[in-house]
Amino acid sequence: MLPFGLNHMTVPRASARALLSVAESLGCVGVELRNDLGRPLFDGDPAADLAATAAVHGQEILGLAEFKAFNEVPEDKLDQAEALISAAVNCGAKCVALIPAMAKGRVDRGDQRSALRQALALLQPILENRAIQGLIEPLGFANSSLRFKEDLVAALDEMQRPDCFALIHDTFHHTLAGGGPLYADLTAIVHISGVTNPAPGVGQMRDADRVLLDARDRLGTIAQLRSLRAAGYTGPASFEAFAPEIHEMNDPTAALAGSIAFITSQLAEVSAGAA
Repeated sequence: MLPFGLNHMTVPRASARALLSVAESLGCVGVELRNDLGRPLFDGDPAADLAATAAVHGQEILGLAEFKAFNEVPEDKLDQAEALISAAVNCGAKCVALIPAMAKGRVDRGDQRSALRQALALLQPILENRAIQGLIEPLGFANSSLRFKEDLVAALDEMQRPDCFALIHDTFHHTLAGGGPLYADLTAIVHISGVTNPAPGVGQMRDADRVLLDARDRLGTIAQLRSLRAAGYTGPASFEAFAPEIHEMNDPTAALAGSIAFITSQLAEVSAGAA
């Protein structure tokens, strides 16, 4: 069975402690906590307390998000990276999310690769010193400063693929970037969401369109999950929905359970067919 995770963005009104309870009730393996929900990370609770609460609920803190615009003048904000990495160490998380900057217009791919190399070189010793992994998530928007996984993998190959870096495969952003190679061997976590609104073209889709996955999904998320599993990926698929209608749910547990059942049934069909 595919292990599931729960990103705090999917249920942002829940406290970190409540998120752990919801994740346990859904049979998830862990949660991703965030610092961009308009309130302090861990809701101001000590990191060690969150680690203890996670253990009570049988959950892992899969990672902390996010070091935003990590590839934009990173030398001026390494203190932000240090703070997030320290929080990860203190709460027992093994990784932090590194999110690229968004530009006003398209960014030349050569410039994207150059900025990426500089940021990775600065972050590598910090991550290695604290034994924390930096998970890099290319964003598929046309004005992303790191849009294509191929450019990230090329940079990591130049560095001989240090263990302190890995990839986040986001099914939404993978589609917006035009698909391409999956790199299952470099992927540490998969973010899943669906787009069911028939109106926007792929190039016009935005975070607010991202809902829970069901049969109406336009992103090909199930096909991506099947391909990742076939390529050897065994890590968690973490729900990351940004749509206001999901955030406004008083209790999203039933909707999440329904999405888990749908995904599990779709993946089981492939397993049965291969048997």
